[in-house]
Amino acid sequence: MSFLGRLALLTVLVFAGGALAIAQTSHAAPGIQYGIKDDAWLLHGPGTLDQRIATLQSLGVQIVRFGLRWDQIAPTEPQNPTDPDDPAYLWDGWDTVVQGLHAHDIDVMLDIWGTPAWANGGRSPNWAPTQKAAFADFAAAAAARYPWVRRWLVWNEPNQRRWLRPTSASVYVSRLLNPAYRALHRAIPGVQVGGGVTAPRGDMGGVSPVTWIRGMRRAHARLDAFADNPYPLDPRRETPLSGGCSHCLTYSMATLPRLLAAVRAAFGGARVWLTEYGYQTDPPDRILGVSPARQAQYESEAALRAYLSPRVDVLIHFLYQDEPDLGGWQSGLVYVGGRAKPSLRAFQLPLAVQRRRGAKVTLWGEVRAPELRAYRLEVYRRGWHALTSLRRAGRRGFFAWTGTLPRGSRVRVVAGGLAGPPLRVS
Repeated sequence: MSFLGRLALLTVLVFAGGALAIAQTSHAAPGIQYGIKDDAWLLHGPGTLDQRIATLQSLGVQIVRFGLRWDQIAPTEPQNPTDPDDPAYLWDGWDTVVQGLHAHDIDVMLDIWGTPAWANGGRSPNWAPTQKAAFADFAAAAAARYPWVRRWLVWNEPNQRRWLRPTSASVYVSRLLNPAYRALHRAIPGVQVGGGVTAPRGDMGGVSPVTWIRGMRRAHARLDAFADNPYPLDPRRETPLSGGCSHCLTYSMATLPRLLAAVRAAFGGARVWLTEYGYQTDPPDRILGVSPARQAQYESEAALRAYLSPRVDVLIHFLYQDEPDLGGWQSGLVYVGGRAKPSLRAFQLPLAVQRRRGAKVTLWGEVRAPELRAYRLEVYRRGWHALTSLRRAGRRGFFAWTGTLPRGSRVRVVAGGLAGPPLRVS
């Protein structure tokens, strides 16, 4: 879990009689993937695991972030800690999900966190282990258990006290990140290890992500990608493309260029993974939520922002389904009970305005599920009418459309009988 949330989509397109349009294929950031994190739903959601994974496939989910709880997998100390078959290890629940996703050809990003009491002096799981070898050994065992997983994360939001104590970049690097980095690289050829996994701000007793990155650099962090959870800090005023604080010690999707610059300064050519993101909806969250229509808009807008950032490889939406406790997180694509929000279709068929120059608008979109690659654009004029003929999205599902469109027009993308949420051109 993380801080505040929403997701994104900007605006779209519309036809003003006789406007000439040019369809073209856009160029994505190399290998960018869009995914989901919702451990509780995957483990305990309705129906069978195969049915839940089939749901993700139908949405075009390309990668799933899933957590490995060290404290729950190893509640007692193993005698041979690098051996995944040591009888102390309890992999069953995790095996089911990780192997199930692998069997259905969905990429997995595994995050390791949670220290067993035997490894941190009897403290709670958010306390770092007392010896760096213990965490490295568990990382080695996990790598041997899941050798096909190519992307790994070390911890979650360690810059917040509720996730890691001591809340110190030096402790994080020396006891967690660097030992796991070495163990994973020894075990899996071509592996990528993400470090940081920072919350957008430190909160009480924590450390801001700006200061945390600098501390990781001073501690000589080893990583292939810097991971960040760029939740909005002010959900009612901040969008994925606007707002945010340009001078604060924080990062969010609205200030993504600042994060990219900081990562380059600290870690050179490291990639950037956006490992949790989402806006909560009202209903049910009356305080921090935005309208379901706005969440859908931001879903697509965030996808576009990540796409236009060549160093960003991953954008993970949190969650698939709202948490049942209203005090929890309500950024799901569906409500408790399974009723779809507009953002469900926005995840499947993101559509956003990339630029406007005078009357000319460039619309960006993606058809995520491979079986839905044939699409058309529709405009609303006293009913929905075809704006384009049936087209084929690019090899990876991306497309762009440029034409003359009046402000205030509404358009949508339709593919395989599914219609994305209407988007208004601004």
